[in-house]
Amino acid sequence: MSIEFIQPEYSLGMRVIALDDLCNDGSYPDWGEGGRLVTAGALGEIVNVGRVVETGEPVYLVDFGGQVIGCTEDEIAPAPAGLLPEEPCRRA
Repeated sequence: MSIEFIQPEYSLGMRVIALDDLCNDGSYPDWGEGGRLVTAGALGEIVNVGRVVETGEPVYLVDFGGQVIGCTEDEIAPAPAGLLPEEPCRRA
């Protein structure tokens, strides 16, 4: 069975915002599972683009002010032009 790779919509270095609160799915053992990692509207920058092995779906590593989170395309959107972070993102 071959996996069809989906072309990523976003690229390395692109500024994006979190569409919703991003919560720990267990990937961050030092934080409680289900705990909020990033709040909706947080500004970040894509630092790497990869793929989910099982599905071929793009996955983006987004740096939200020092906290790097793996995101799918339905969790982020391009940042509006001119949007600047008010302060570094902090663990919620």
